[in-house]
Amino acid sequence: MSEVSSLQKARYSYQPKLPALFAKSGLRVKAVDGAATSCVGNPGAIKPLFPNSFGRPIVSFQAGGVPEVKPLKIGVLLSGGQAPGGHNIISGLFDALRKHHPESRLFGFENGPGGLVKNKYREIDAALVDRYRNTGGFDIIGSDRTKLESEEKHIIPAVENCRKLGLDALVIVGGDDSNTNGGMLAEYLLAKKNPLLVIGCPKTIDGDLKNEYVETSFGFDTASKLYSELIGNIATDVNSAKKYWHFIRLMGRSASHITLECALQTHANIAIISEEVEAKKQTLKALVEEMVGVIAENAEGGRNFGVVLIPEGLLEFIPEMKVMVQELNEILAKEATAFNGLATDGDRIQFVSSRLTQASEQALSSLPVSLRVQLLMERDKAGNVPFSKIETERLIIDMVGARLKEMKAAGKFKGEFSAQNHFLGYEGRCSPPSNFDADYCYSLGFTAAALAAAGKTGYMAVVRNLSLPHDQWQPGGIPLTTMMNIERRKGKDMPVIRKSLVELDSAPFKKFAGQRDSWKCVSAYLCPGPIQFFGPSEVCDRTTITMELEASSR
Repeated sequence: MSEVSSLQKARYSYQPKLPALFAKSGLRVKAVDGAATSCVGNPGAIKPLFPNSFGRPIVSFQAGGVPEVKPLKIGVLLSGGQAPGGHNIISGLFDALRKHHPESRLFGFENGPGGLVKNKYREIDAALVDRYRNTGGFDIIGSDRTKLESEEKHIIPAVENCRKLGLDALVIVGGDDSNTNGGMLAEYLLAKKNPLLVIGCPKTIDGDLKNEYVETSFGFDTASKLYSELIGNIATDVNSAKKYWHFIRLMGRSASHITLECALQTHANIAIISEEVEAKKQTLKALVEEMVGVIAENAEGGRNFGVVLIPEGLLEFIPEMKVMVQELNEILAKEATAFNGLATDGDRIQFVSSRLTQASEQALSSLPVSLRVQLLMERDKAGNVPFSKIETERLIIDMVGARLKEMKAAGKFKGEFSAQNHFLGYEGRCSPPSNFDADYCYSLGFTAAALAAAGKTGYMAVVRNLSLPHDQWQPGGIPLTTMMNIERRKGKDMPVIRKSLVELDSAPFKKFAGQRDSWKCVSAYLCPGPIQFFGPSEVCDRTTITMELEASSR
């Protein structure tokens, strides 16, 4: 890299903060086993699938450890979509290994699990790490979405490649699906009595990889702050131009955590939370009617403008759409060959329509042809609808506009309705990480190294007490099986790490629900501004409102 920006130079020099235990002791710590664990759902089905790793204890660390240590060789890969902070996982791993023993080595598998299977790797040295500290993206070694599904095609060559490198451990940085694969790989290795350790790190900007022990996934803090900045800018424009309703779709394939956080940060006029829509059993028509009511009320006050936040996976939570999508997934999984052989979109729509139940066929046919085509796009690696490619906000704009046109013709709406649509997605995945994510990921790298040094496998590295000052953070490990349940994927029941959805009895949602009515018809917008990398610590290092509220409610 011959030329870098002033921001990059400043970020290279930032020294991430560590929990007090690692700051004082490095990896000279000892693992302490806590209580045995079960899993979040379907233990009767999960336990037989993971006989060697199910029920393992929660792990914490304390000062101590053996005075003599041996060098470690660890491999690391980045899996799935990008999230701010991934580079600091690697720099944390690298620095931790050097503190552990100067002859320890770190290898990065290039382009994710695919590189592991194809044995494409590079050794990570100080010069490489120093070029990527505190920077966004996954470009240090790349990523992909290869699933370690086939023993012959994926698992055996992956294990053999680790053996050739003499690795003691493999660290998988990924989301729920990636860490599910890590848990299955760990179980396979235990069954084969292979000493290779497998350790995961919680990544996803969606914020849906969290539980009692994983307080947040890395990247959520940065992405939600970046989106909030952009929403705040749009809100300021709305208040200035006074002529558009801006419908903003936000990333979050299933859960609405990002939408909820951005609503709390910006006070948008309308923010839809998918989990609430499902709980209320709202139809798409009823949801649109509710939005129309707010827009009409604003128009009565002379306000023909506002901001609407829509979660990416909304359609999956509307009852009639959820059932329809589930049926589509089953049809496309079981009859993929026949479906893929069809020549036109019309033929594909007719193919699935004839196989849907009557209610789901009606739900599909109620949608514009363009959206029906989008719902039939190739599924992702997990067999899910690629909601990031579906223009839900465009559909809602059209439905709202049509309803307001009807009302205007009947003399029930005298305002004007003009809309702009936006999708805030990829803009947030590779931003330079906030100081919180930079610190958190660096600490996760140290924690993963500590788990490897302690001989732990099938664990996810976790850091707790994240809403407190960093010196009070607590590193540890949670068995990957603890987070698993059985879900339907690609037409089959499969063990997967359960996504964490927005809980309607949680402190963040209650605060939102208690304030949103006061945002509907006034300019109560907040403009949080850009991510701060320096300044007063209470501003610079503050984490998300969501996590602060969750911590205060414990």
